[in-house]
Amino acid sequence: MSKASFIAVAAAATFMAASASAATLDDVKAKGFIQCGVTTGLAGFAAPNNAGQWEGFDVDFCRAMAAAIFADPEKVKYTPTTAKERFTALQSGEIDVLARNTTWTFSRDVNLGFEFVGVNYYDGQGFMVKKALGVKSGLELDGARVCVQSGTTTELNLADYFNANNMKLETVVFDTADEVREAYLKDTCDVYTTDQSGLYAQRAVIANPDEHIILPEVISKEPLGPLVRHGDNQWGDIARWTLNAMIESEELNINSGNVDQLKAESPNPSVQRILGVNGDLGQALGLTNDWAYNIIKMVGNYGEVFERNLGQGTSLAIERGLNAQWNKGGILYAPPLR
Repeated sequence: MSKASFIAVAAAATFMAASASAATLDDVKAKGFIQCGVTTGLAGFAAPNNAGQWEGFDVDFCRAMAAAIFADPEKVKYTPTTAKERFTALQSGEIDVLARNTTWTFSRDVNLGFEFVGVNYYDGQGFMVKKALGVKSGLELDGARVCVQSGTTTELNLADYFNANNMKLETVVFDTADEVREAYLKDTCDVYTTDQSGLYAQRAVIANPDEHIILPEVISKEPLGPLVRHGDNQWGDIARWTLNAMIESEELNINSGNVDQLKAESPNPSVQRILGVNGDLGQALGLTNDWAYNIIKMVGNYGEVFERNLGQGTSLAIERGLNAQWNKGGILYAPPLR
């Protein structure tokens, strides 16, 4: 490479880095809301309710960020995105954060220039079939027609699983999860494959959910989490520690019902720090010191959000499993807030 070419490339890289480091927090405060990218509709995770208001597990992460920044969880606008559209929406700046059951992978983190801020749901890909087929295992699916959503890690995992087990398949691809579900119900395919959380969500909105079973095989690791663009460390920190505050507050047994009492009375230094009684965690993020208090009071800790949207009292009835706290049989924990 010539010296002139090298200087040109270096200058372009410097310009791109400077552009990427724009202060997202300042932009968000100026417009008065967070633009959050979500799925086009997935029960329990992100979907409009009967009043047209978005709700769900991923939606509550966006609401938690708004509570941390504005002390108002409703200062969020939602952009529905398909699996294909989601990354372009984030890269272009159309959205400020993507909270859309997205798997953390090397290529997405490095090649696409994103920053995953953590894992909010440990998942794995599975299969759903109609009970009438009499299938009990994924290893019985040789020759099956499998419906899958395009633009996802699901397609590659599916091919790997069938190849590894010397089975043949016919892949039937659609753009949205709703299209996949409808094709599966119309017998366009025999099998519906996606993350198991997605299968539970889709089964919950089917007219006769008991007629469909989710097979026992989990064929991949799918660590799902929110992501932001590379280059704005402060914005990434706010998103990351919003999630961590929700996880840590559950471990500390702080919830939306007892947070005021604990803020006033708890002698626990960890409780005092996270609730802003002592220390300056909020100031370090460019926020007020009651940022985490507002998250817990207005949205809830991780456990509350999980149970409200996905847990045993919902139509999904998902068990905590790997998403239980590390000291309760799961692998979930946050780095120390200190």
